[in-house]
Amino acid sequence: MKRGVLLIFCAVAYAQDPFEIHVYEYEKLRPLQFTLEQHLNYWAIGSRQPDGVQAPTNDQLHMTYELTGGITDHMSLGFMQLNAVLPGKGFQYAGWRVLPHFYAPESWKLPVELGLVVEFSFARPQYIPQTAHVEIRPIIEKTIGAKGHEVQFDFNPVFARSLRGENVSSGWHFEPAARVAYGDSERARLRPYLEWYSEIGYLPDFPSIEKQVHQIFPGVDVRLSKNLVWSVGIGAGLTPEQPRMVIKSHLEWEFGRETH
Repeated sequence: MKRGVLLIFCAVAYAQDPFEIHVYEYEKLRPLQFTLEQHLNYWAIGSRQPDGVQAPTNDQLHMTYELTGGITDHMSLGFMQLNAVLPGKGFQYAGWRVLPHFYAPESWKLPVELGLVVEFSFARPQYIPQTAHVEIRPIIEKTIGAKGHEVQFDFNPVFARSLRGENVSSGWHFEPAARVAYGDSERARLRPYLEWYSEIGYLPDFPSIEKQVHQIFPGVDVRLSKNLVWSVGIGAGLTPEQPRMVIKSHLEWEFGRETH
């Protein structure tokens, strides 16, 4: 009984990533090809009281800058720098991350496109209680439909584990996310999408659904130029857990070696 209560408490304590709200797609980079990304997340309705050393999330703005470069045709490496603006405290440095990416080649002729991103994160405790943690993020992608009218499905069954800070002994945390988008990913000027993010709980004992985090983000990708895409969405919480509303923006610029 005590173990069950502890697991439920830990599941609540492991909140949504405030710095990167993003479903990963099958996006290979060739050697000497790069992407520079900016993630902006504004927690419009979040917690209003501190949770231990963690600051209240309400009215926080998070800014993440991510540079990823291709190493081989099927492997790339990314680095993130994390920042935040706290009400009454201003701009603050929040941490950093390193992310190796791996992608299954098309020559394998799999029924879906597969990838894997491993994230090593190091953050200040007022933003993420798990000050060092690792995420294993598989990428499963499938596109159906005629050219120009494609429907793309992406699923990330994410597993995360704390390495330092809170919940080190709690094991692996399950955080699946999914995305469905309509339109040509390379040419469509506007591409509507619907995303789902969740924090289910620690394996193998998941808490009841009202103790989990589930969010739906409707949004749109706007192609500003051939190599520049801006994505914006508004997320609403489906359970009583925080955050209740988040506005997110993702700007991605591709440069370096030509893709074609």
